[in-house]
Amino acid sequence: MSTHDLYANPVTDGLWTVPASGSARFNWEYDDGRERLLALYQKGKDKQWDAVKRIDWSLEVDPYDPLGLPDEALTIYGTPYWAKFSEQNRADLRRHYASWQFSQFLHGEQGAMVCAARIVESVPDLDAKFYSATQTMDEARHAELYSRFLHTKIGMLYPINDNLQSLLGDTLRDSRWDMPYLGMQVLIEGLALAAFGMLRDTTTKPLPKQLLAYVMQDEARHVAFGRMALRDYYAQLTSAELAEREEFVIEGCYLMRDRLRGVEVLENFGIPLADAEELSENSEYLSFFRKLLFSRIVPCVKDIGLWGPRLQQAYVDMGVFELGDSNLDLLMQQDEEIAEQLDAQRFAAEEGARIAEVEEAIAAGAETD
Repeated sequence: MSTHDLYANPVTDGLWTVPASGSARFNWEYDDGRERLLALYQKGKDKQWDAVKRIDWSLEVDPYDPLGLPDEALTIYGTPYWAKFSEQNRADLRRHYASWQFSQFLHGEQGAMVCAARIVESVPDLDAKFYSATQTMDEARHAELYSRFLHTKIGMLYPINDNLQSLLGDTLRDSRWDMPYLGMQVLIEGLALAAFGMLRDTTTKPLPKQLLAYVMQDEARHVAFGRMALRDYYAQLTSAELAEREEFVIEGCYLMRDRLRGVEVLENFGIPLADAEELSENSEYLSFFRKLLFSRIVPCVKDIGLWGPRLQQAYVDMGVFELGDSNLDLLMQQDEEIAEQLDAQRFAAEEGARIAEVEEAIAAGAETD
């Protein structure tokens, strides 16, 4: 079956072509490199994993309740629309929302793979090229596992959100080599990390928890890479050049805050666009979620040196300015630890099962004697 047969809304074009601009840069200095970036590259090599083997794909998933979240997490909960919905409507809505969320994760990961490959091509420093090559593989793995989850466990996909596509296109079309870092590593990946983290910490289902935790373990390295590279580069830019990048960040943050709300799901249930937007704007859960989206972005933007008055004022207006003092290193450390804990729990369970199987075999042999 073609993926196009599983889209909740039709996808008219099979390919999205973004005209590339900018230069491919070769560097003939093979001995020089930043020690901390080369250490991250080594970690990127050491931490490669196989989504087929590390994920327990035998775990069952109810496509009509794939995340096990409370009904309060649904945008229309407690509204007249919710009261009119049958239990089947509500189950369908849960499926559509999960499909929409994980579809945006999937499309974003393909975008991240393309951006990481673009960084390999355009970044001037060889140590950054080395690390970006490992990240390209990471993003391919993430797209692979989200695609498998959507195809085999939920059985439905949504097209890329128009506004996510717009931000991704702006990131890729810019000829400046640092823009794939800024647009993808800081903004889109930062937003994705916050969304992954919220679902990882609230889902009651083991398979999506594994997917999200293991992806976030990789993303902790990616964020560290973006911070290192951009912090070094932005320290050399003029105030005018920094202002241009701050303007890009401001526009991207407003776009993500105001537009990535899944209103297309509500439209598929017969709710008019104006009502869907108003319900999304007033949803207590989504209001909390929108603020949380910036928990990874704001401290990263501040850390890399984009913290001019206009950008600060934008974050004040969004109500997220105080997040600039968040401990991003601690968040990344926790992301890595949670994935390691899941591995330890799984290995312990598998070891226990093997021991029980051996003991049963010994007991059975003793009985026959």
